[in-house]
Amino acid sequence: MNKLALINEFMGQPPNASEHGYQIDHILEFCHWFMGALFVGWLIFFLYVLVRYHRSRHPVADHEGVTSGISTHLEFAVDLIEAVLLVGFAVPLWAKRVNQFPETRDAILVHAVGQQFNWTFHLPGPDGVFGRRDVNLVTASNQLGLDANDPAAKDDIIVPSELHVPVDRSVIIELSSKDVIHNFCLPNMRIAQDAIPGSIIPMWFKPIKTGTYEVICGQLCGLGHYSMKGSVVVDTPQDYEAWLKERAEMAAQSAAAPPPMQRPPGEPPPGPSPATVPPPGAPPAGAQPSASAGPGG
Repeated sequence: MNKLALINEFMGQPPNASEHGYQIDHILEFCHWFMGALFVGWLIFFLYVLVRYHRSRHPVADHEGVTSGISTHLEFAVDLIEAVLLVGFAVPLWAKRVNQFPETRDAILVHAVGQQFNWTFHLPGPDGVFGRRDVNLVTASNQLGLDANDPAAKDDIIVPSELHVPVDRSVIIELSSKDVIHNFCLPNMRIAQDAIPGSIIPMWFKPIKTGTYEVICGQLCGLGHYSMKGSVVVDTPQDYEAWLKERAEMAAQSAAAPPPMQRPPGEPPPGPSPATVPPPGAPPAGAQPSASAGPGG
């Protein structure tokens, strides 16, 4: 690591794991050194003013003010450096992130849905086509409202909290939210984007290091905001294919399972439920009721 870049590590910045992250790091590195220089400069100026204009040396206030143009030049230089950082580096870099997306056929496409207080990931499965989702189909067991009658949804993969992606391959994540504004933030990938209800907002990155990286919510989204975390696991291509195959098999088994109230073929019918057991002394089931006896027996 460049010795000058150690200031980023000193400030608590996690290691970079994305292809574009070094550009972000260079900007942050310059900003940190620039802020450090401003801090030292203002501190020296403050100490100078305390000594130079102490009451013992200037019992009467000077109403003329500063007559030198040095301060004006310094202020202009600071403004110029900030404008160069913003217009020359930050804006073009962000424009590249939001306008120049990789080809979909070459990237991993994922839907990420936020809700208080977790993330749910939706992958299209082997057919590469996302199944239809409908908010009216959302239940406790179907968090995304996936339409089971849609043929494209049969092989879809839905995973909570943990997403696997391959290394050295672009990943496009389309963000949405079910309730309030969330923020999908990957500090190690140097990328973050808001998830807004009613909107689908894409973001992308290209991981260059395998490992497990934390996903946090960058927007204050409620009392459980602190617990809204997830993870992105960057695998080797072989490990990613194995994970994808495992999740696809689990999705197929889940789709083939009978509904909760439907009994598998060949299983004997259940015995009487407690509500159908006759009370003691009652006639057996199916018996015809006898004629009522008269008052004389």
